[in-house]
Amino acid sequence: MASLAQQFTGLRCSPLSSSSRLSRRASKNFPQNKSASVSPTIVAAVAMSSGQTKERLELKKMFEDAYERCRTAPMEGVAFTVDDFAAAIEQYDFNSEIGTRVKGTVFKTEANGALVDISAKSSAYLSVEQACIHRIKHVEEAGIVPGMVEEFVIIGENENDDSLLLSLRMIQYELAWERCRQLQAEDVIVKAKVIGANKGGLVALVEGLRGFVPFSQISSKAAAEELLDKEIPLKFVEVDEEQTKLVLSNRKAVADSQAQLGIGSVVLGVVQSLKPYGAFIDIGGINGLLHVSQISHDRVSDIATVLQPGDTLKVMILSHDRDRGRVSLSTKKLEPTPGDMIRNPKLVFEKAEEMAQTFRQRIAQAEAMARADMLRFQPESGLTLSSEGILGPLGSDLPDDGVDLTVDDVPPAADL
Repeated sequence: MASLAQQFTGLRCSPLSSSSRLSRRASKNFPQNKSASVSPTIVAAVAMSSGQTKERLELKKMFEDAYERCRTAPMEGVAFTVDDFAAAIEQYDFNSEIGTRVKGTVFKTEANGALVDISAKSSAYLSVEQACIHRIKHVEEAGIVPGMVEEFVIIGENENDDSLLLSLRMIQYELAWERCRQLQAEDVIVKAKVIGANKGGLVALVEGLRGFVPFSQISSKAAAEELLDKEIPLKFVEVDEEQTKLVLSNRKAVADSQAQLGIGSVVLGVVQSLKPYGAFIDIGGINGLLHVSQISHDRVSDIATVLQPGDTLKVMILSHDRDRGRVSLSTKKLEPTPGDMIRNPKLVFEKAEEMAQTFRQRIAQAEAMARADMLRFQPESGLTLSSEGILGPLGSDLPDDGVDLTVDDVPPAADL
């Protein structure tokens, strides 16, 4: 009876009248004292129904209150404002148009490229061709490894998965042109490797860009094939990024380098080739001759026992014929003691500037002696020569027949 009442919980039934058939049957079959036991079950069912109704009403009121708050004051009690939300969206929303620069983090490298996280809906891709201005086989050759943070430029979109395509090469390309314009403005000499040749001239690689050197702007008489894979000095003639035009001159670079070569100066050189009569030394793009007689005070029977192609050494400029483009060099004048170039070339390298200074002093003294000898026989000129080699008026305290400025410690000119 109780289970039946639970199934009909919440249903309201009219009270049973004593005149109904069910009432008369119940009063006949059951004594009066047992009919009272049915009444508590019905009362419990009605009580249970009232409790659930109260709970539903409270829940309904709670939702109504929440709806009213959302409608009238949606941000009440919320620390994250609408402006904060807009700022957060703007932080992660970027322009994905071609040419836009974005910052990204490399998180994976592959054989043909790298995957980059640029905070977009999907990862972006950097191909190996777009990873560097130079030709490389793997992105790691350009220093691209997982964890690297760099600025990239968007160059397209992959139609298969809508991922963006990135490039570092375009950024490096722009920087290379900017660097070339700066070098041209500073009028400096650069070293560039010859990577090709055509009917008009040579192709050299400068700052990652392919520059053109017309044959008319090459000072060397060597064939184009002989200059391939070699570095030559160049100066900028024309830098035009819009026209992709980069013109260079070897002749101007060599002329400027030669103008800086002073007799008696010490320069750094690299042995290029050996001949029976001497060695050709590259001194900043200019080939100078180190004659076998100028290698050492001691006799050198075989140059190969002293020098080898590729050796770096310091040499002194003995003479420079700008018209013929010839430079004579010496290491003999830089020897602290005769024969050091054969026995101890490292010492010659270390003492080169010191020995060159001594040599220049001896030259200056020899010139002073020559001028003194000339004035000794020409007192009527009214000039005399100071101990520093400076011409000046003849003093009253000097003899009429001139001044003897003989320097005892100066060796004869033949020994110089």
